[in-house]
Amino acid sequence: MGVSIWQVVVVVILFLLLFGRGKIPALMGDLAQGIKSFKTGMRDDPVDGDTDSLKASAPSAAPEQPAQTRSSS
Repeated sequence: MGVSIWQVVVVVILFLLLFGRGKIPALMGDLAQGIKSFKTGMRDDPVDGDTDSLKASAPSAAPEQPAQTRSSS
């Protein structure tokens, strides 16, 4: 049993009634940005067991700065 055209029409009409015409582009933009962010995060994560790339991508420690002394006046 497949989905008929009338079922699709009813779902689209309900979607438009619930969210309105103005919010749909904003929702789709947010969805697209979330997907892009997820893909970027997945690409940045190292593969399990790949410790060499983990060490290479780890930020180096900041050089120590000498402690500032207060001059008494």
